[in-house]
Amino acid sequence: MTSTPEIWIFKTSNDLFTAAVADFAKLAADAVQKRGRFCVALSGGSTPKGMFTLLAASSAPIPWNGIYFFWGDERHVPPADPESNYLMAYEAMLSKVQVPPQNIFRILSEERDPELAARQYEQTLIKFFGLYAGEFPRFDLALLGLGPDGHTASLFPDSTALRETKRLVVANWVEKFKTHRITLTLPVLNNAAVVEFLVSGNEKAGIVHQVLDGGGNQYPSQMIRPREGRLVWLLDQAAASELSHGDQIRTTSNQR
Repeated sequence: MTSTPEIWIFKTSNDLFTAAVADFAKLAADAVQKRGRFCVALSGGSTPKGMFTLLAASSAPIPWNGIYFFWGDERHVPPADPESNYLMAYEAMLSKVQVPPQNIFRILSEERDPELAARQYEQTLIKFFGLYAGEFPRFDLALLGLGPDGHTASLFPDSTALRETKRLVVANWVEKFKTHRITLTLPVLNNAAVVEFLVSGNEKAGIVHQVLDGGGNQYPSQMIRPREGRLVWLLDQAAASELSHGDQIRTTSNQR
């Protein structure tokens, strides 16, 4: 790993959401001021949803016009499907803030062929970021969740996407669900300036312990290693309850 992960532990999930919102607002303001835009890859999941809900209600001066929204992964369902990551983000946040519609780049997961949807999204990224062959986009922020099996985005254990080194987006077959998921690849996520895992709840304590204390590459989430960026884990005390508290862990109930 290029740098030691920052691990922030908060007393409650609401404290976690509050800190994530404050960090989002700061990163967005800095990026827009310096570069004119802030590019973020959103995650699905209950903990990111809590952050999105609070972000939509935030009174912080967030430069919505300069924020560009993408998705780290998507289920192979139409955008109005209850399982859609896009729909969750839209209902929790995007429909409630003043973000221009042209700043929202969802995965066209209603395509019957998931590989076509992946190729289309790859072309969207290439065009938006002005990439040449062999280059990867650099998101200012990639938000990630953590599954009970250690997956993140739609990078599942033993799936073929974990071996991808050149593509930006792939249609990853997930055997346990008998379906494809469309996901950014490891090289893309590892090229982000900041990667933040948002994890809460007692049910995640075991996998958090295995991922952060276990070492190695047993789980896809352990393969998230930003090459030239920060890796941050935001946990509530319930999710962090089984961690071995080392020098790298800082516990706080305040905003970051």
